[in-house]
Order: sequence, then C-alpha cells, then structure tokens
Amino acid sequence: MQSHESHAWLWWIPLLPLLGSAIAGALHLATLRARKSDPQTSAPGTLAPWIACAAMAGAFVLSVRGFLALRELEPAARALASTVHHWITIGNPQSPLFEVDLGLLLDPLSSTMTLVVTGVGLLIHIYASGYMKGDAGYAKFFAYLNLFVFAMLMLVLSSSLLGVFIGWEGVGLCSFLLIGFWYEKGWPAEAAQKAFVMNRIGDACFLIGSFLLVRLFGTLDMADVVQKIGSAQSFTSEQSLQMSLAALFLFGGCCGKSAQFPLFTWLPDAMAGPTPVSALIHAATMVTSGIYLIVRLNPLFAASGWVLYVIACVGALTALIGGSTALVQRDIKKVLAYSTVSQLGYMFLALGTGAWAAALFHVVTHAFFKALLFLGAGSVIHGMHEEQDMHKMGGLRKHMPQTFLTFVAGAAALSGLPLLSGFFSKDEILAHAFASGGLYYGLWAVGVITAALTAYYTWRMVALTFFGEERFDHHHVHPHESPIVMTAPLMVLAVLSIVGGALGLPAVLHAPHLLAEWLAPVTAPGNKILEAAHGSHHLSHAAEWILLGLGSAVALAFAHTGFHAYKNGTSQDEYFAGKRPSLAAYLGDAWTIDSGYAKVIVLPLRMLSFLIAVVIDQFAIDGLVNGAGSTARDIAEWSRKTVSGSLASYALWMGAGALVISALWMWS
Repeated sequence: MQSHESHAWLWWIPLLPLLGSAIAGALHLATLRARKSDPQTSAPGTLAPWIACAAMAGAFVLSVRGFLALRELEPAARALASTVHHWITIGNPQSPLFEVDLGLLLDPLSSTMTLVVTGVGLLIHIYASGYMKGDAGYAKFFAYLNLFVFAMLMLVLSSSLLGVFIGWEGVGLCSFLLIGFWYEKGWPAEAAQKAFVMNRIGDACFLIGSFLLVRLFGTLDMADVVQKIGSAQSFTSEQSLQMSLAALFLFGGCCGKSAQFPLFTWLPDAMAGPTPVSALIHAATMVTSGIYLIVRLNPLFAASGWVLYVIACVGALTALIGGSTALVQRDIKKVLAYSTVSQLGYMFLALGTGAWAAALFHVVTHAFFKALLFLGAGSVIHGMHEEQDMHKMGGLRKHMPQTFLTFVAGAAALSGLPLLSGFFSKDEILAHAFASGGLYYGLWAVGVITAALTAYYTWRMVALTFFGEERFDHHHVHPHESPIVMTAPLMVLAVLSIVGGALGLPAVLHAPHLLAEWLAPVTAPGNKILEAAHGSHHLSHAAEWILLGLGSAVALAFAHTGFHAYKNGTSQDEYFAGKRPSLAAYLGDAWTIDSGYAKVIVLPLRMLSFLIAVVIDQFAIDGLVNGAGSTARDIAEWSRKTVSGSLASYALWMGAGALVISALWMWS
C-alpha cells in the first residue's frame, strides 16, 4: 500500500461534490431572497447546474486519475490510502485497545465504484439540468443531488466500517430529501418517509453486525478484518457462529439499502421523486451499496458458508417477485422500479454463489442500461406533459426518434439480447449458479424464469410506449422530443449499454475477463476460502456454450412474444385482467407483501398508538390528573361559600359538628 501522505488528493473525489452542494445550496438561499422583490425570478439559481456538473466532472477526472495510478502498480500492491485523522482512540494512544482512523482507500473495487458513481452521475446531472429547468427548487435540487453523490463516494472510499456507515446514513438522508422533493403533492412525502423508515431497519442490522465484528476482531478497519480472517488457520465453533451472525446482520443491512426481500417495498414508491433521482438511486448510488459491502468483506461471507446460501435464496426470490410484478404495471417508471428490484436480486444471487466479480459486473452494466432506461422514461414523460401511464401512450417513436432509439438499446441490454452488456453479465451469474450444483440448481432455474419475465415485460414496455395507435388525448397532449441536453446523455449511455459487455466476456470466447482480473486482488481471499471449503466449480466449454445458447433463446423468444403481444395496444392487459383478475391484482400488488405489512404491522401499530395516545394518555392519565384538579377546585369553591362572616351561621356549624362528634362517640 502506498504512503498515506502522498495521496491526500483522494479526498477531493468526495469533497468536490460536497463543495458543489454547498454552493448550490447558497444559490438557492440567494434565489429565495431575490424572490421577495421579484416572485418570478429564478436567478441566481440558474447557475446551480453549472456548479454541480463542474463538481461532478472534477470528481470523475480524479477518479480516472486514481484508476490510472492503480494500473501502474503491481496487482498485489494496487491500493492508495490517505488517513488525515485518528478519529476514535480507546486506551493508551501508543497501544490502543480500539481505534478508528478517518481515512480513504482506493483499490480496484472502490476505483470501479467511483468511476460508475461519478461517470454515470455526471450524465444524470447534465440530463437533470434540462429536465428540472423551471422548477421552483432548481438550485436546491442540485444541492441535494451533489450531496447524494458525496455520501455515496464516502461510502465506497472509506477504509473503515464506521466511515462506510456515515456514507450509508448519508445516502439514506439524501434519498429522503430527493424522493420527497415535490412534497407539496403529499404522496412524495409519504414515499420519502417510507424509504427512510424501511432503511432504518436495515441500518440497525448493519450496526449489530459491526458490533459483532468489533467483538471478534477488535477493529472496524475493513482491511484488518479481511487480513485477520484470511490469515487465521481455523476458528472455534463460537467464533464461526459469531462470524456467521455478523455476516447475516450485515446482509440484513444490505437488504434495506439494496431493496431485497423483505425490505424492498420502499424502492418502487421512490418513483415519487423526479426522474433524475430515480436514475441516480437505481443505477449509480444507493441500491448498489449492499453489493459493494459484501464484495468488500468477501472473506467474511465466504467463511460463513450457510449465510451465502441464504443470500442466494433471498436474491432469487427477490428477482422473481420483482420480475413478475413488473409484468402488469402500467406506470412506465414502476415497470423500471420493479425491474431494478429484480436485477438487484440477480446480483445477490451471484454473491450467494461466491461470484463476487460477476455481481459487480452486473452492477456496472446495470448502471449503464438502467440509467439509460430511467432517463429515457423521463424523456417520454417530459414529452408527454408528465403522463406516465403506458396505456395512454403509443406510437411515440415518430414523435421522439432519439429517445426511441436509445431506449430500445437500453431495453435490449436489460432483456439480455445476445452480445449486449446485460446478456454477458446476466449469463455469467446464471452460469455460476449452475456450476455451484446441488441446491443451487433450483436457484438457477428461478434465475432462468426471471430472465424470461425480464425479456417479456421489457418489450411489453417498448411496444406500449412507442408502437401501436396513439392512445393519448391529442387536444391536450402534444408529444415532442427532449432538448439536446437531455438526449446527449442518453446517447452516451446507449453506447455503454451496447459495448459494456466487453468488460466481462465469457471464457469460451477465449477473451480476458477484464473486470474479474482487475478485481482479483480484492476477491482472491474469499475465493481461496471457498475453494478450500468446497473445491473449485468450473463448467466445461460445452456446458458454457449450452448455457449461452439457452440464455439467448430465452431472451429472444420472450422478447419477441412480449413485443408482439402489445405492439397493437392494450388488449392483452385487458384480457389478462378479465380472465385472471385475482392473479392480476396479486401481481400488481407485488405479491401483496406491501399491503400485508400495512395489515399485519402498520395497522396494529396505529391501533396501539391510538390506544396509548387517546385511551391511556388523554382519557386515563389526563382524566385522572384533570379530575383531581377539578375536584379540588370544586371543594374549594364550596368551602369558600361557607365563609360568610355570620356568627349565627358559624354557631350553627359548630353545633352540627358537636352533634356529629357526640354521635360518633356514643356509637363507638
């Protein structure tokens, strides 16, 4: 590892977006002051996208510099670090019992993530400058967007789990701010709250897992944890159990951030935010953090064997739920949202088989084509005057030719059509699941079924949006192509979606797997543990060709079926809803998981809250307190009336008292 002092420039990768956020925030405040004299003005907030995009461009350039610096080093030495402060020290500073440094680490894994976050993030920022133009909170939006990127960069660059957790919470906060950006509408604020609460469940799991690692290894430095697990000859049964529990709880945290069953229900509702937010959350930032964490701590998960199978099962189930739910959605953004849930499931299926590089490969390709599809959907919504219902679209390819062509490129990659980026990354995941054998055969079958569903709903979406008769109201809706500032990022992402598969070509093509080779120093410790425990799993070339052919056939067949079923309109949806209404409702409600939470958890909690707040607090406690005060006041009022100043009245009362005392004495 290189010396800390020589790489202080690493801090500018996250600090540039933070600085951009601060300046954009100041511009928003200045705009609010200017509106006191001129309510229609947007200056100086119009400068915010220039500042935000410049900050992102600077961070991207530094990320490229870091990547090139790492390439010049030997594979085993590819790490640049910078520590600026001893954050927490417990015990003797010379020999502390526990310490946490405030430091950054750039290695092949974090370098890959920073390139994706800053590169795709820059394109989303450029697109947003056109999409959000004219919004009252224009500058504020870019302040939040830059802050989001800063938090994600801190997450992937921090050298300790505590630093990761700071970024982890930062992306959670920014997602709350951005999902609820249009809070005046009401439901975006509710969606933001839902995302915030669901993620707190996962974050609690993250903390418990971190505490267990401190108990086991006495450190939160991730490099130290990896080194101690890799160098250990063996672990006691108690240590193995604690490692498994730590891995399981950390995976629970990943389920929250990366929207896995049972904590995935917040992500589809996150569509309430502006479309650039959806693209940033789904493609480049928040939802990839769980995959990053598991790859970073791959020896911990490799040494916790049964936890890997749990991860694979959860991933396969999530992929199936997301894919089947996307089949019946009418909102174009909801289709893409459930698609993201499904594709994240694929990534966790890969992690569950120990295919660390394959999971990250799908993270990268998914960032390309899902950012493209979300931004393309935003272009459609922009051109359709905020209409998102695909049943009210149709025939848009002639009105939006550039959006159409780029959207088709993204759809082809998502559906796994041969030779495109999604084909190679998805096929590698399924090949690893098949090669793992045993119980993983069932998960492989689920993955193939989900691949078929993906191709079907993707081309259903293309057909309903761009083909068939125009189903919109021509008197009120006039579709038009988006400006160049929005379509240019689509073109760049379309190219990346087409050629991105070159990063991980299969072995049967006798080409290097560039990403796997690049990540080898990070993934080697986990691979070594898995090989020692289970041996190596390799497919023959013949088996690989068969799986490639099967994947191609499934993608082509179901893409063809989905497109032709909907190219002439919505009759297929109407037929399905009429013939199988209960199944259509079940799938439309995401297997009733979200509504089940409302019935089983939310409703009882609300009833309990009502019981505590109204019956116990207001009626019982407040009633007793207020009743005691009222009684005392009434007694005082009555007593006051007896003090009349009349000697005759006082004598009468004294006589009555004497009579009562005499009666009591005689009775006793």
